[in-house]
Amino acid sequence: MDCKRALQETNGDFDAAVEWLRVKGLASAAKKADRLASEGLVSACVSNSKVGVLIEVNSETDFVAKNEVFKKFVANLASHLATTTSKLAEVPALLQATINGVKVEEQLKEIIAKIGENLVVRRFARFESPGYIHSYVHGDGKIGVLVEISAEKQSEAAKTFANDICLHVAAMNPISLSMEEVPADIVAKEKEILKAKNIEQGKKPEMIDKIVDGQIKKFLAESCLLEQAFVKNPEIKVKEHLAQAIKEIGESFTIKRFCRFELGEGLQK
Repeated sequence: MDCKRALQETNGDFDAAVEWLRVKGLASAAKKADRLASEGLVSACVSNSKVGVLIEVNSETDFVAKNEVFKKFVANLASHLATTTSKLAEVPALLQATINGVKVEEQLKEIIAKIGENLVVRRFARFESPGYIHSYVHGDGKIGVLVEISAEKQSEAAKTFANDICLHVAAMNPISLSMEEVPADIVAKEKEILKAKNIEQGKKPEMIDKIVDGQIKKFLAESCLLEQAFVKNPEIKVKEHLAQAIKEIGESFTIKRFCRFELGEGLQK
């Protein structure tokens, strides 16, 4: 019916009708822009084990996340970010980039018009390394992880180790690599909460600081990747699993960094 109306509005001029439909679609997309989008997909792409990308694109419903047009669009964005020579660092720059001759922003608007839901390119992370980068996506795009290790030998043992760390990060959601890297504001907030909790529980005032110090150490051990119990073998810590892997691979290396996206985290549902 839209096509019929377009031809009527343009007196049967096919080219003008196509343009009319595009304008109508973009106007429709603009109207949907303020609608909440907290579903969608987290996707990953790694190029030559040296460049890795994690991206989250949101939709209004989980149903659209299964749409092949939407899935292809997200995969194309991840692939472009992993292979482009342009150093895109923020979403606005990505929206202005051109893929297959069309701006990402225009592609997004056209897909919104076609699907009928608001879609949002929310965030992405890009790792580039002389070492080894590995990715993992869990639960049909619900959680995605990127891990960089400094190992230059791309042996099967190194790949297995990197995959193990990806699985661990997906399951255990560490907040940092080591205790030293935990943001000071997070530690301060946790101390504040623990102190209030101990006061409420009636602990002796002169003992509270000592109790909180012990609880903070436990919090950090449970929250930092290297200190966490390894998810595939809780008898050892991740740092001990790292030491075992170094022996097996025959090369000294470290876990350099990681990134974890969970679909819709921090958004109103």
